[in-house]
Amino acid sequence: MNERIPHEITASVLAATTAFVGGTALNLPPWAIFISWAGLHLMGGPSRANATRLWAAMPVGSAFALAIVLVDQHLAPHVGGGRLAQNALLGAIILVLNTALMYAGRLRPISLVPGMFLGFASFFATYFGGFGYDHGNVWAAWVSVVAMNALGPVYAFVANWATLARPTAPTAPAPHAQPATAPGAPVAEIR
Repeated sequence: MNERIPHEITASVLAATTAFVGGTALNLPPWAIFISWAGLHLMGGPSRANATRLWAAMPVGSAFALAIVLVDQHLAPHVGGGRLAQNALLGAIILVLNTALMYAGRLRPISLVPGMFLGFASFFATYFGGFGYDHGNVWAAWVSVVAMNALGPVYAFVANWATLARPTAPTAPAPHAQPATAPGAPVAEIR
């Protein structure tokens, strides 16, 4: 691809706009955009297929993280105030729900397990980081992070579009060029 505007410039300009998206009265987590933007590139770059898989998986991961917080909030008062008891309870909840998350990854529509974990971690960072339109509300944190994670692939597509990239024309090999050999293949000697 031939970029007319360097990707470093377009991506940086777009990155700067996240301050306005997240820095509103809604207290949205702008970094959540970067998580899914990077996730899309880790999948091979912006494409409809990659974005669809990521959009399906990330909210599921966030939902499992939400479930962990809700179950812990419900059960924690019943195990006493000791740190060991609280940690044991949380460990058991994570064991059960994380196992369920991993098995959910066997379902084709949400089979992108790394994407689920990006959503999982994004939810915890949003909730425990105090982000969301209603501070301390687990549901507001979930809605906020799902919305912001959904914007990441959009940013990736816009960044690619904004470079004004055009496919480069294939070039013919030079008339005197030697054919390429595979690594490790014997090279013919020219005498």
